[in-house]
Amino acid sequence: MTALNRQWTLARRPRGVPTDADFALVHSPVPVPGEGEFVTRNLILSVDPAQRGWMDEGGNYFPPIPLGAPVSAGIIGEVIASRNDDFPVGQRLYAIGSWSDYSLLGAGFVFRTLPADHDIPLPKFNSLLGGMGCSALIALEEIGKPKAGETLFISGAAGNMGTIAGQIGRLMGLRVVGSAGGAAKCRYLEQELGFAATVDYKAEADLAAALKRVCPEGIDIYYDNVGGPMLEAVLDNINLHARIVMNGSIAEYNDIDPRPGPRNLWNLLVKRASIEGFLLPDFAANIDPALERLEAWYRAGALDAREDVRTDFENMPAIFRALFDGTNTGKLMVRLDGASG
Repeated sequence: MTALNRQWTLARRPRGVPTDADFALVHSPVPVPGEGEFVTRNLILSVDPAQRGWMDEGGNYFPPIPLGAPVSAGIIGEVIASRNDDFPVGQRLYAIGSWSDYSLLGAGFVFRTLPADHDIPLPKFNSLLGGMGCSALIALEEIGKPKAGETLFISGAAGNMGTIAGQIGRLMGLRVVGSAGGAAKCRYLEQELGFAATVDYKAEADLAAALKRVCPEGIDIYYDNVGGPMLEAVLDNINLHARIVMNGSIAEYNDIDPRPGPRNLWNLLVKRASIEGFLLPDFAANIDPALERLEAWYRAGALDAREDVRTDFENMPAIFRALFDGTNTGKLMVRLDGASG
């Protein structure tokens, strides 16, 4: 065990897109577990849009990260010291830890344990076979309530959540349409993932008109990953009894001044449509069955996810910004030295 634990901490509350000065790289002793706790050597660190909300003083569904504290993050780790019989030394798991070499955890932080004999690449457990894959499947089924032949529209469709939800939608017999930023991302969705049509939101002056063009029969299910103006455009194109799954608002995470709300929420009433926010912890009982289905689809070659695996832990602030400038090419994560599998 090394003598020190490298940790990226939150130095100040970001305003707008986070800068290097919002974070600090510190070195501290490797933690020692207390009763019921265990310590992981972190193998993979997740980099997710939701972390931006955790950095704000008000927080959101997750308590705000205290100033000076390590940046909370999903991790894949291996237990190296334990005072909890359920998590013995050598156990690998996917949990909420931090951007650090080592994390001190309790059972409540663990999302899933990893089978010792798995033959699946380790990054898959931080994308398709982790919280992202479960969220895509459970939200689409429980809130989207899909019926074969319906139109599913996904914003942020080239992101990890969007690509997984789109593939699952196709497996369920839906006509899948998505929006993404740039022609290359749109080509990827159509040519490699089989989306029926796409909208390059960066190239459209009128989003509502663009959606009408690619969804001529309207939108039955909207899987919303971005919020902002796209939600308003979708509301102009929803069908009777449409279902809107509010999964994220990446277009708004870095806003300093709140934007005006959608001008056309009246359409929810007119179309007797519904909009509901989704958080995975509310569906804990669905997680294990979802993981089984996701793995079965993956092993059958029917479903996959792209990972963008970086190795430069020293540049975590810049890696985090890749989420907001669109330069990542899959589920963003950082593999630490010594990680295997």
